[in-house]
Amino acid sequence: MCKHYHQAKFLLSCPSLKDCPPDQGYEVIFAGRSNAGKSSAINTLTLQNKLAKVSRTPGRTQHLVFFEIDKDRRLADLPGYGYAKAPKHIKMQWYKNMNEYFNQRDCLRGAVLVMDVRHPLKPFDQMMLEWCHNIHLPTQIILTKSDKLKKSAASNTYFKVLDQIKKYSYVDVQLFSSLKKQGLKRLWTRLDTFFGYVD
Repeated sequence: MCKHYHQAKFLLSCPSLKDCPPDQGYEVIFAGRSNAGKSSAINTLTLQNKLAKVSRTPGRTQHLVFFEIDKDRRLADLPGYGYAKAPKHIKMQWYKNMNEYFNQRDCLRGAVLVMDVRHPLKPFDQMMLEWCHNIHLPTQIILTKSDKLKKSAASNTYFKVLDQIKKYSYVDVQLFSSLKKQGLKRLWTRLDTFFGYVD
C-alpha cells in the first residue's frame, strides 16, 4: 500500500480555486484545525519527513497545497481552519474559498478530517463534516496525537466520536499517532479506496 504514497511530491500551492490543478482524476483532501497535526499526518502517511511543512505558528499556511501521487491522483492540503489569531476578513475568505471548493470540485473522491484526539468535533470540524456529508464525500476522521492520552482515554474518545457520527453516511473514524505510526495501515487502506486503487 505504502508504495503509492511514498512517491508523493509537491505539486503546487495556490491562493484561490482558479489556480488549482485541472479538475480531473482523483483528489483527496486533508482538512483540520490548524494545530491538529495535519502536516505531520501527511508526512507520516507518505513516509517522508518534510513533504508537508510543519509550522510552529498554527494557521500560518492559508493556501491550498497539492501533492501529486501520480499523474491522476493528488492530495490537497486545505488551509488550517479555526485559527484564532487570523483577522475576520481572512476567516471569511477561507469560508468562501472552501465553500466554492467543495461545491465546484468534481474530482473530489474523499476527505481526511484531522482532529486532535483531545479536542475532537469542534464547531469548525462539524462544519467540515457537514460539507462532506452534503456532497456525499466519503470521509475518514483521524484522531491524531493518540499517544498523548492513556490507551483507555483515547479509546473512550474514539467511541464517543463514533457514536456522534452515526448520522453521517460514508464516514469512519480511527485513532492515529504520527509519533507511534499508530493507525497508518488503516489510513492507507481507506485512501486506497478513495483513490481507486481497490474497488
